[in-house]
Amino acid sequence: MKNKNLFVSAIAILALAVSAFNIQPQHITVWLAGDSTMADKEVKAYPETGWGMPFKAFFDSSVTVANIARNGRSTKTFITEGLWQHITDNLKPGDYVLIQFGHNDEVPTKASATTETQFHDNLLRFVNETRAKQAIPVLITPVARRKFDAAGNVQGTHEVYSAIIRKLAADQNVPLIDLDRESQQLLQKFGPETSKLLYNHLEPGENPNYPAGRADDTHFSELGARKMAEIVLADIKKLNLGLADRIVVSHMGVK
Repeated sequence: MKNKNLFVSAIAILALAVSAFNIQPQHITVWLAGDSTMADKEVKAYPETGWGMPFKAFFDSSVTVANIARNGRSTKTFITEGLWQHITDNLKPGDYVLIQFGHNDEVPTKASATTETQFHDNLLRFVNETRAKQAIPVLITPVARRKFDAAGNVQGTHEVYSAIIRKLAADQNVPLIDLDRESQQLLQKFGPETSKLLYNHLEPGENPNYPAGRADDTHFSELGARKMAEIVLADIKKLNLGLADRIVVSHMGVK
């Protein structure tokens, strides 16, 4: 009996020792800063889906994804409307900020437009202010619009502003996800016709939210949003970011 008690006590001590080293990871927030291609959508917009919506589902319980992306926003309006301030006010050491702009910055006829210099400087501000809070910025080039030439070759529509992001990422040693190039590759793989499945393309009467139908080559279907989210998640792993350890791989095909 004495030996048995000693054995039980030894097991208990061993269990305590193991649990002492089984430290739970710090809870972090992944902040999403961007435009409509990333944003959460209202029910009335369904099946239009921002890629930030499925993205949330692929992390363990140590991660909260806060999607602050909004329709129509540029780097300029994200600042002037206080959305960036909301992020910086709540940033904690170890958090991540995924930054994807360009769609609304690059259109000169929009009130949200920024010059190339303004775009660069706004992104640099985002990077510096994120790092000042001991958080990790990740720059993302704007996701591709669906555009093909007559021969069926995908065409880039963000060339200038994507190049600014790539150079800034290199100059400032910021992790870069080149979603522009990688989503173009996905579009080419699907082809001119089948790629419509990735975007909010609907026939008249197909969905009550769009009774007249829809031919939208910028915003995603549920399938398209998931595919874009999977590109981002796969790149987080390729970049060997600490965040990669918190991805629930069984939920997706990320390798």
